[in-house]
Amino acid sequence: MSKKSLGPKTLALPAPVWVVGTYDAAGKANGMTAAWGGVCCSKPPCVSVALRPSRYSYDAIVQRRAFTVCVPSEKHLQAADYFGLASGRDEDKFAAADLTPVRSELVDAPYVEEFPLALECRLLHTVEVGLHTLFIGEILDVKCDEQTLTDNGEHPDLAKVRPVLYAPGSRRYFGVGELLGTAYTAGRDLVRKKP
Repeated sequence: MSKKSLGPKTLALPAPVWVVGTYDAAGKANGMTAAWGGVCCSKPPCVSVALRPSRYSYDAIVQRRAFTVCVPSEKHLQAADYFGLASGRDEDKFAAADLTPVRSELVDAPYVEEFPLALECRLLHTVEVGLHTLFIGEILDVKCDEQTLTDNGEHPDLAKVRPVLYAPGSRRYFGVGELLGTAYTAGRDLVRKKP
């Protein structure tokens, strides 16, 4: 089977649907939807989000040196999409979406109470990449709704959190599919046996 060249585009699939929480200069809670993000380090635990300087949240992250990453569930798709359409310059997005901003006790940023998962991040590095700036945040704490934890209560359960996934290019949202296997086990039969 041959592959068709699509050129240099941001088509890595899937992208997360995250709402980045910040406080503006007046102390108003704001959130913006971001799809350019991911885990970027395990020690210290860090995530990165890429924002354009024109976004209202950009200056808030720079000034407050903090942000949250809030993971909406499928039932919050409408609010998550809205957070990416409206600007905090013009409206109170939390009020319009009927969501509750909660002040983090660890960083100078709010998280969304109704979303099942929130990462509280201290700005660690800022990297100018081009059109976007990569904000790398050290995760100081993870807040997770108890009913979405794994049976042992130690991790968020993907099937219970039910995060929204974004498909760059087609601009469509998807849910999480079925369980396919277990990491570090599914490929075990292909590992070369040492003589």
